[in-house]
Amino acid sequence: MKDDDRTTGADATPPPPARETAGLGFSHRQIMLTMSGLAIAMLLAMLDNMIVSPALPTIVGELGGLDHLAWVVTGYILASTAATPIWGKLGDLYGRRITFTSTVALFLLGSVLCGLSQDMIQLVAFRAVQGLGAGGLMVGVLSIVGEMIPPRDRSKYQGVIMAVMPVAMIAGPLIGGFITDNLSWRWAFYINLPLGVVTLIVCWVTLGKLPKGSGRERIDWTGAGLLTVWITALVLIASWGGTEYDWASPQIIFLAVLTVTTFVAFLIVQQRVVEPIMPLRVFKSRNFSLASGVAFISGFAMFGAMGFLPQYQQFVQGSSATNSGLLLMPMMVAAMVVSLSGGVLISKTGRYKWLPVAGSILVTTGLGLFATVGLNTSKGTTFLYMAVLGAGMGAMMQTSTLIAQNSVAMRDMGVGSGAVTFLRNMGSSLGVSLLGALYTSRLTESLTRAGIGGGSGDMGDSASSMTPKALKALPDTVQHVFQQAVTDGITTLFTWGAVVAAAGIAVALLIRHVPLREAANPQKAETEPERVATPGN
Repeated sequence: MKDDDRTTGADATPPPPARETAGLGFSHRQIMLTMSGLAIAMLLAMLDNMIVSPALPTIVGELGGLDHLAWVVTGYILASTAATPIWGKLGDLYGRRITFTSTVALFLLGSVLCGLSQDMIQLVAFRAVQGLGAGGLMVGVLSIVGEMIPPRDRSKYQGVIMAVMPVAMIAGPLIGGFITDNLSWRWAFYINLPLGVVTLIVCWVTLGKLPKGSGRERIDWTGAGLLTVWITALVLIASWGGTEYDWASPQIIFLAVLTVTTFVAFLIVQQRVVEPIMPLRVFKSRNFSLASGVAFISGFAMFGAMGFLPQYQQFVQGSSATNSGLLLMPMMVAAMVVSLSGGVLISKTGRYKWLPVAGSILVTTGLGLFATVGLNTSKGTTFLYMAVLGAGMGAMMQTSTLIAQNSVAMRDMGVGSGAVTFLRNMGSSLGVSLLGALYTSRLTESLTRAGIGGGSGDMGDSASSMTPKALKALPDTVQHVFQQAVTDGITTLFTWGAVVAAAGIAVALLIRHVPLREAANPQKAETEPERVATPGN
């Protein structure tokens, strides 16, 4: 059977309609104007943490409260992750225009409050407010694009949106460092205001044609509460396990039990309420479930491994903190080029299955190449490895969202986009935590085997407190041992990352090619998810 043959079953429905041109009536000029606002919103969502990170040492120095430092990041992640699927459902119920502009406004309010914080407790609380708004930014952007533009044309626009990510990852640390060195750290938050105001104005003016919800539906508050609890517990396990608490500690065991029980309760509630916060019907589509799996695996493998590259670049290759950010440019440029060109190819040909398959292969290859690095691996070699990894990222990111949106009815566009975004974020969180634990364990084991790990000696109080500057002050023999330990940890981390990414190849191969809708007809899309015809058509 060819990859574009269809099968009967849960997905089976009549063949897709002929091309329609009416859609929602957006002209190309209106789409481009709206896209400018959406691109800025996506930039806000992705840029924030990148700008804030370089400012954190200065923030702690001024506000005090070093013990709350981790919560400046964790609080934001918790709030945004928990809010993502909820905002997606609210958009389905009440319309994209009002819900999306509300998320932007809430994000800006949180930004202002963060800039006005007088102590770390306030900053953590206001970062959570900011995270609640941020949770709706990405899912709102993807849902609006999904509702405005037919899937056949959607890929090239989503490619533009996804290309914002590498821009944010390159520019964020540079902007954050400049603000910290030349302005008050508070401008790391205030910088969101002009961008956010432009987004609010553009989107409010241009999104008037999008369907409006009736406002009469009852919100599934029980489901939303259970969702928030089990997501929060799971994120805390990923954030605290192996760092704040041992994996077998009572705290982690309690969180694990809480995660399982509230997740089971959540599934039961979703099957019984009229308007569930995350309708389980979307997972009955084979392609939706597979695309969600690709999103989770890509988040786990790519972001979990990518977060530790600066360790190797700074400790082993001798790059500065700023330069290690710039050294990621080959990865980001490759991701941007593939995302944009892949979107154009999908729009022209209507074929998309090859992208997640090729992307999974490239990501697995890139991670596998990084698993071979050593003490003498050149920066030029790692540049090439990063380009391979970035190309895979660009192929996987937007395609998983496109396939998921192509598998649900228009009424579920928000929850579908939210589910994929949520699973990608969860994969990232778990990847950083689990792969990070492997890295730390292997590094410590290598140091212990060399006889200098642990509490004292030339290494100082512990390997975890080592900085690149402090390492350079140690004897050459000690530097060599520590660099070898970092290399051992990195190769172990990337080896397991490649194993997980290889599972993504198997998942991507199972995706069926379902023709993309060529017109956004909200009346038909409301009742017809993407169709899978019978064999022989």
